[in-house]
Amino acid sequence: MKNPEAQQDVSVSQGIRMMFYMMKPNETSFQALEEVPDYVQKATPYFISLMLLELVVSWIRKGKPPGRLDDALTSMSAGILSRLPSLFSRSIELTSYIYIWENYSIISLPWDSPWTWYLTFLGVDFGYYWFHRMAHEVNILWAAHQTHHSSEGYNLSTALRQSVFQIYTSWIFYSPLALFIPPSVYAVHLQFNLLYQFWIHTKVIDNLGPLELILNTPSHHRVHHGRNRYCIDKNYAGTLIIWDRIFGTFEAENEKVVYGLTHPINTFEPFKVQFHHLVNIWTTFWATPGFFNKFSVMFKGPGWSPGKPRLGLSEEIPEVKGNEVPFSSSASQLLRIYVVVQFALMLTFYEETFADKAALSQVTLLLRVCFIILTLTSIGFLLDQKPKAAVLETFRCLLFLMLCRFGHLKPFIPSLSFTFEIFFSICIAFWGVKSMKQLVSEPWK
Repeated sequence: MKNPEAQQDVSVSQGIRMMFYMMKPNETSFQALEEVPDYVQKATPYFISLMLLELVVSWIRKGKPPGRLDDALTSMSAGILSRLPSLFSRSIELTSYIYIWENYSIISLPWDSPWTWYLTFLGVDFGYYWFHRMAHEVNILWAAHQTHHSSEGYNLSTALRQSVFQIYTSWIFYSPLALFIPPSVYAVHLQFNLLYQFWIHTKVIDNLGPLELILNTPSHHRVHHGRNRYCIDKNYAGTLIIWDRIFGTFEAENEKVVYGLTHPINTFEPFKVQFHHLVNIWTTFWATPGFFNKFSVMFKGPGWSPGKPRLGLSEEIPEVKGNEVPFSSSASQLLRIYVVVQFALMLTFYEETFADKAALSQVTLLLRVCFIILTLTSIGFLLDQKPKAAVLETFRCLLFLMLCRFGHLKPFIPSLSFTFEIFFSICIAFWGVKSMKQLVSEPWK
């Protein structure tokens, strides 16, 4: 897909309908891959709008927000990190598909046929089911997918908690479609399948009656995100729950669901959220004797160890009692407000970078990506109350002023440039003093 300005605009009506897979074939059929809109990037305002709506509904019905601020910021940070590689190149899910299509396709179904559109809908959803299932049953694939399950909350922000490197294996499960489905049709459904799964990450929607028989719904997906024993390895569906019913992995929601990993990671640091299980695999791999056992560490289930079944023993999964308290940041209310302000400012630069990426130099793109990553890391350090958080935040604010001075970053409202300079200068002074106090009281080891 090429630059957004060269693609078809998405109307408000289409934007709402694309979130629920309700777009029509004649609206979303394109002859060339370059014509396909970046629906996921264009969905940002709809993500935010639906999260605000969920907040309002939750306040009205339950008198409290649907989740915790620290958890939501961590989820959105993961989503941002997962999108950054697309600033530099087309995703491997598309490049691999195009390669197979150009070199090994058997037939070419018409790109503008509704039959092709609906067949691709089924094909992508079927491929997603098997990818998702393997991402739970193969340890090295779980190392990527566990990011999405690491939240101990369950709300719309949880849907944004995506892995940086999951796409480097998911493409395998869609590749058979490249033998007969044009890339432009595939690219549409790959995005719609992902967008559909956003709205099902909520607790404010209960049972949907007859739709529960066919569609993946919030109720079905709540089970999938649970760490209760009855929830483990169930309901892998993307859009259609029929695959779980056919292949024996369906489980209805009954007792209270407790969310998150069976062994919570208790951190808001984005890189630990993304990579902690890879570190665990590395450690276990070298600690496990024998070649075949080492191979099994990688390619059997996350709960496997020598002498156990492929997927481990269900009785070893920690039992939940329903009164578990999710990990929460000890940051003060004032620091939380500061973090939200900095996250909002970073989000504006993130959106602007995607909107203007064709006009930006590679150096500017790289520097902006580094600043975004540094901001997300610093926010994680602040929420985790890391000892060196003040040092990192001082450096980040200093980097912001330098990037603005050399033209690599610009405030979204030019007239606010001076205000931004004053604000970040104050931040540098505050965090700098805090860093010096820490160095005096607790010298670096």
